[in-house]
Amino acid sequence: MPTTTSRLLLLLSLLQTPRDWPGQVLADRLEISPRTVRRDVDRLREMGYRISALKGPDGGYRLDAGAELPPLLFDDDQVLALAVALQSAPMTGAGIEEAAARALATVRQVMPSRLRHRLDALQFTVLPGRPGAAESVPPERLLTLANAVRSRQVLRFDYAAGRPEAGDAVGAPPRRVEPHHLVASRGRWYLVGWDLDRNDWRIFRADRITPRLPAGARFRERELPGGSVHDFLSARFRGTEPGRGSGEGWPCRGTVVLHLPAVAVVPFAGDGTVEAVGPDRCRVEAGSWSWVALAASFGRFDAELEVVGPPELASAFGTLAARFAAAAAR
Repeated sequence: MPTTTSRLLLLLSLLQTPRDWPGQVLADRLEISPRTVRRDVDRLREMGYRISALKGPDGGYRLDAGAELPPLLFDDDQVLALAVALQSAPMTGAGIEEAAARALATVRQVMPSRLRHRLDALQFTVLPGRPGAAESVPPERLLTLANAVRSRQVLRFDYAAGRPEAGDAVGAPPRRVEPHHLVASRGRWYLVGWDLDRNDWRIFRADRITPRLPAGARFRERELPGGSVHDFLSARFRGTEPGRGSGEGWPCRGTVVLHLPAVAVVPFAGDGTVEAVGPDRCRVEAGSWSWVALAASFGRFDAELEVVGPPELASAFGTLAARFAAAAAR
């Protein structure tokens, strides 16, 4: 059973939600009796919180509008939500990455040590990309994976056979993986690690991982192919080998400035990178199999653009213009 202090904190967190809370519902959520709920509400009132009692057959409570709350009263789940939201700022394309990082640092300084530890534990990499079907992952599982990455400890886990890799079958022995990166991309969570039994780098869907505890021995960090987790995942998602061949797997890469705000481009940029250069302009770097195909991919945004480079990309736009003009004439 939670301590009185943590129970009061959770009760206050629930009451901050703008709704009426029947006493029995609060009792069920807190796993206490309605009588204990009444005593806890009285304690909060003595601390200065304006909580109204609702009349009716069920009764209930509501935190009055305008009530001043002490700052930074977070429960465990709120701390995780805060960590995910602020670290995911780069995905918005709104140019608030630095402000989000400063906000996270500020919040951390005034948190109790226990909550600060949870905030520090959930470190991950955010990669932009077209949002896909989001898969829910329990917060404690994310913490377990993030802790294994941070402590550089071998992780043992069962891997569900959704689209199983070779060797994943019912009753198969657990995977033994050196976890290197926890990644949020395209609405999903991934673990990037070195599979000790397959002697290769693998990408695992976090929603299909069931960790086995305790964690294993510590390991020395390996160099990820491609030079960065972004390059590695971009290549693997395209079915190419990172670090082999030209660039990130694309033979042609170029950059343009689109006359659109970054926030409007990020959801459709695929594995490209988007950088805001003003309120209504952004710099986009992407790749494709040919220069003409790359030019066409930039054209799909239906906006004015400026070619940054290389010259082959500018020439490809000229080729496209001639083709389109001929098609229009016919």
